[in-house]
Amino acid sequence: MNFASQLCQQGEHGFSIAHLHCSNGAERGTIGYVMKDQTVEPANQGKFIDPLTTAKGEARASVALSHPETLWFNTGTLCNITCLNCYIESSPDNDRLVYITTDEVRDYLEQLKTRKWPVREIGFTGGEPYMNREMNAMTRAALEAGYKVLVLTNAMRPMMRAQVRAGIADLVAEFGDRLTFRVSLDHYTQAHHDEMRGNGAFEKTLEGMDWLASIGARMAVAGRMLWQDNDADTRTGFAELFAARGYEIDATNPGMCVLFPEMDERIEVPEITTACWGILGKSPDDVMCASSRMVVKRKGADRPVVLACTLLPYAPEFEMGETLAQAEADVQLNHPHCAKFCVLGGASCSV
Repeated sequence: MNFASQLCQQGEHGFSIAHLHCSNGAERGTIGYVMKDQTVEPANQGKFIDPLTTAKGEARASVALSHPETLWFNTGTLCNITCLNCYIESSPDNDRLVYITTDEVRDYLEQLKTRKWPVREIGFTGGEPYMNREMNAMTRAALEAGYKVLVLTNAMRPMMRAQVRAGIADLVAEFGDRLTFRVSLDHYTQAHHDEMRGNGAFEKTLEGMDWLASIGARMAVAGRMLWQDNDADTRTGFAELFAARGYEIDATNPGMCVLFPEMDERIEVPEITTACWGILGKSPDDVMCASSRMVVKRKGADRPVVLACTLLPYAPEFEMGETLAQAEADVQLNHPHCAKFCVLGGASCSV
């Protein structure tokens, strides 16, 4: 995944990522994985059921769309590779979210103007966005409408096709730093990156990044906090890699070198109540769904729909309707990711 709807910073009230182990005791690297066909005791039983009330009977927190800044488009869930623990389960076979079209993107860009949303950025995620043959046309439509554009990509073979590269080079030459490519680079070492994405993935991604750098494209990176490195050491590792490759990416900037915690619904997390804002010293305006929405098109659907959250593409309770007007409703924080990733983890997807 390239996402993943992504700025993620560990908040003051951060959380630790549990190390999960297979029942046979086997581990993969420093992190263990529970196989899908093995029995695992489900977490959060009895929680995240009622949209208005927690399991303890307390008022569930909600978030208003107080300052819309980013509108995301999922270009489709098909991807050229299959990564471990991909939050959206992208793969060469997963077409649960189908390719969105340039005309559909333009329709929502018009709705932004009609609804007077003060959006400054359009984001594209997948799957791998460059699997969609209309990707460059959709990017151009958003840029010509006056928005900054953020593309989440693995920078591998789909992006490196000759026709795609020609279109990207034209866009970079015309729009410059208004277009940012956030490349999925799970770790600064080949071993850990390939552990997630397959042998040879690291070198193929660096090849793509080398090319982006050669045309003067603005780049950022999205990594994963899966291993035992702390934030400072991880940023140092990325900084050394960027310097060695000549990439102009500031590894100390959380918006340019984004380090994501893992999302795992098997981990016990608290439900967020209305009292939590005061306890945590946070505001609902700090949560991702206060500033963004995502447009997706489901397989077999006639029209796209708008989701409250980039991280929950398959959760029906977070589908808000076909229009941006419908998507202006408040969002109930009724999912483990709301607590772990957004409120406690401080996630935001924009640069």
